[in-house]
Parts: sequence; structure tokens; C-alpha cells
Amino acid sequence: MRRAAAIAGLAMSASGCAGGVLDPAGPVGADDAHILLDALLIMLAIVIPTILLAFWMAWRYRASNTKAEYLPNWSYSGRIEAVVWSIPILTIMFIGGVIWIGSYRLDPFRALPSKAPPLEVQVVSLDWKWLFIYPQQGVATVNQLVVPAGTPVHFSITSGSVFNTFFVPRLGSMIYAMPGMVSQLNLQADRPAVLYGRSAHFSGDGFSDMDFQVHSVAPAQFAAWAQGAKGGTGQMLDQATYAQLAKQSQKVPPITFRGIDPQLFQAIAAQTLPPAPGPEPENPSHAGREVSTGGRH
Repeated sequence: MRRAAAIAGLAMSASGCAGGVLDPAGPVGADDAHILLDALLIMLAIVIPTILLAFWMAWRYRASNTKAEYLPNWSYSGRIEAVVWSIPILTIMFIGGVIWIGSYRLDPFRALPSKAPPLEVQVVSLDWKWLFIYPQQGVATVNQLVVPAGTPVHFSITSGSVFNTFFVPRLGSMIYAMPGMVSQLNLQADRPAVLYGRSAHFSGDGFSDMDFQVHSVAPAQFAAWAQGAKGGTGQMLDQATYAQLAKQSQKVPPITFRGIDPQLFQAIAAQTLPPAPGPEPENPSHAGREVSTGGRH
């Protein structure tokens, strides 16, 4: 009832957050929203009385109120000190407890409980696009993620360029994509929907368009999509194709690859493939200078 009341009270103010963290579409996103609301309620327990007390003090001790007690030599009250310090301490303890419990339950490495085996998706952040590799299905996509509703998805996340952040607000748990490292994340979409994902870490000129759509579909529809992608006319994603894809580009439309090099993700994460190149030099005469400075953002 407390959470329902909080949601009802925030309905109007949060109406602009539709499609965001307060509109979850999966179990992890729902737990994230509960943590936010619980922390808000705990903090309001000190904020609201403080605001009301400030108005009461201004009214009670106004100049025209001759009945208000006047103590020009007053300097200390143990009871006031106890209240002033105990309320913030209790607030910190409650919020710390909520965060500690939530961080354990929402550990990104922790598998989600489900009877269905998780779908494996390998994620590579590039300049300025997202590459999704499906090792079990043998296909890959750019700037489009298709997942079966009601099935856990285990993400292995790395970067072929600079730091980025993988984030689907309605599914929850923003996590970094880092070059030379592999982050783990477990998410699930509860129902068919079209969700919005993006990078939440500034990474250069094309950052503002570094987003992607998440299509949560019925399991049978996902199987049909994967089969159609594998039998389609798309390119093969091998090291040569990846080298071209890794070059900086903006506003890249969705791309589907009908086949993959099964060792590609490991080669990117282990950096046996060279990092993605930086910006192309505008003047050929300055090419040496661009390379020597790294050419990065």
C-alpha cells in the first residue's frame, strides 16, 4: 500500500517519465523503481517536516507576535541537538539498508530465476553505434536488439573503442562497456514491447545519436526472426567486416548480419583485434599528426 500510495502521489509529476525508469518492463527495472521510490519516501520523512517547521518558525516568531518567548542569551539545547543529529543518522541508516539489500538482489552478475535458459547476447560499443552478437543463433545486428519476452537475457558487454554505458531504462541496471574488459548483465523483458536503449556516457561527436531499439517479442516470433536473419541476404560479420563497421559513423540505421565469426567477440574483448580507429584526418597532409596524437575524441 505504501508503494501504491507513492506511485499514485507521483503519477502526475512522473507522467513525463513514461518510458523511463518509473515505467519498468521487467523484473530488474521494477526493483530499480522500487528502490527509487523507497529512497524518496525515506528522504521525504526529513524534508517535509523541515519545510513545515521553517514556515511555523517564521509565523510563530514574527515581530508582531508578542506572546512568543524571547531568549536573547539562549545558546544550547541537548534535546534539540539530539533531534537534529538523530533524524539524519536514521535517514542514512534506512537508505543504506535499502541500497545494501538492493545491490545484493540486483547484482548484474546474478542470474535471474527462470525455468527457461537465458539467451546469450554479446554487446560491443563502437563509435557511435551498438553491435549485438547472438552466438547461439549465429547472427548479429547493429542498433537493434531483439529478445524473447519472458526469457532472461545474459549480456556480455565490452567496447571496441572508448568507455560507454549500456542502458535500457525500462529494463534497468546501467553498466559500463569498457575496452579490454567484459562486463556481465542479466535482464528480462516481461512482455512484448518496443523499448529504448542508449549510451549514457558521453563519448564524442556522435554520442547524441548513439541509441538503439529493443524489440521484445514472443518466443516463437524471436525464433522466426533469428531463422529469417540467418537465411537472409545480409553480410557475414567477420574481422574484415568488423574493421569497416568500427570506423566512426553517426545515425547508423539498423543492420542485420546473417552469419558471424564465433571468435570475433573474444578477439575484440582481448584486444587481439586493434581498437577502432579515431576520426579521419580532414587534410591528408596532417595524417601523420592525427595518428601521432591518437586521433581520439
